[in-house]
Amino acid sequence: MSPFGGNPENCIEILNIVPQQGPGGIFAPSCEAAISLAVEEINSGTGILGRELRATHIDGGREPGEVALEVSALLATGMVHAITGWHTSRVRGAVAQVTSGRVPYLFATDNEGVQDPPPGLFMVGSDPAHQILPALRWLRRELGARRWAIIGNDYVWPRRTADAVRAELGERGAAQLDRFVPLEQFVPLGSTDFEDFLADPRLDHVDGVIVLLVGADVARFNKKFAQIGRDYKQLRISPAVDDNVLLAGGAPANRNLYVPSSFFVEGAEGHDRLDRYRKMHGEFAPALTNFSNTEYEAVHTLRAMAQAAGSMEVKSFHAAVSDGQKLETPSGSVGFDGHQVVLPGYIARADGVKFEVLDRIC
Repeated sequence: MSPFGGNPENCIEILNIVPQQGPGGIFAPSCEAAISLAVEEINSGTGILGRELRATHIDGGREPGEVALEVSALLATGMVHAITGWHTSRVRGAVAQVTSGRVPYLFATDNEGVQDPPPGLFMVGSDPAHQILPALRWLRRELGARRWAIIGNDYVWPRRTADAVRAELGERGAAQLDRFVPLEQFVPLGSTDFEDFLADPRLDHVDGVIVLLVGADVARFNKKFAQIGRDYKQLRISPAVDDNVLLAGGAPANRNLYVPSSFFVEGAEGHDRLDRYRKMHGEFAPALTNFSNTEYEAVHTLRAMAQAAGSMEVKSFHAAVSDGQKLETPSGSVGFDGHQVVLPGYIARADGVKFEVLDRIC
């Protein structure tokens, strides 16, 4: 029997939104397995505020309005106490409208830098200032990469992240921005044809490509990029790559591919976490990745925020992180800058279907 008595009224229910279809669907098994590890670890102690933690997963790969409608219906039951998940900013925007001020919403995905978020929305993934921008500075300093092409899916996160990149490069001289980013293209989610981009003569004049595609789209692009031999002469950098993307593309597609993230299994704290993960799920579990780890961290951050707040109320959560207080999670002390968690950043290079961590970048 559960030490919490098994009473539903003595539970904290998390609603986890993760794509179970579409290009982001390749991440769902890893994300759900990582959350279950966090839930087990928390419940092996005192739970959240002395209550048992449970997680329910819903499909975030549908149209944003459809996801938001289901979230709204579940919130109306009074049995959902918090929301998390790895999903697109399109889905986040729709869900945030129905969760505003009602329950804590910990967005466990890298984001484009969200200004004036609604009450209760906290960004647990990295923003461009703590991820892609310091990675570009590192690549310029270490590899001399200065000129970039950008390809991304056509929605908020890729477009605003590209804006942040252009603003960063524009500081070298607005008049020369077209030289630093001569080619930029955005394609629909689920795209399979990148011929126009790859055949554009402007691509010959860049040092590398910034890839802001999602999930299976990244893997398909990487295969096409490698098939025409560009991987030998141009690098790629993408914050949208995890172990699942490396596996989906295959080792030959990953040459000269760099990834910024706050966590890699091959990093300092990864091995111990992977041991616990495999002890729970077995050797053939879905990969523990930099993306699924953000979900794991979000659940532990929720517990730490609730403990600091003394309740699950949104106002109390904001008060708990507004004074610079550090929260303790399995990764150590975590702080917030407003609604944005501040995490260390690292850069890794793909080594076949694994990562080689190269350096800390912030």
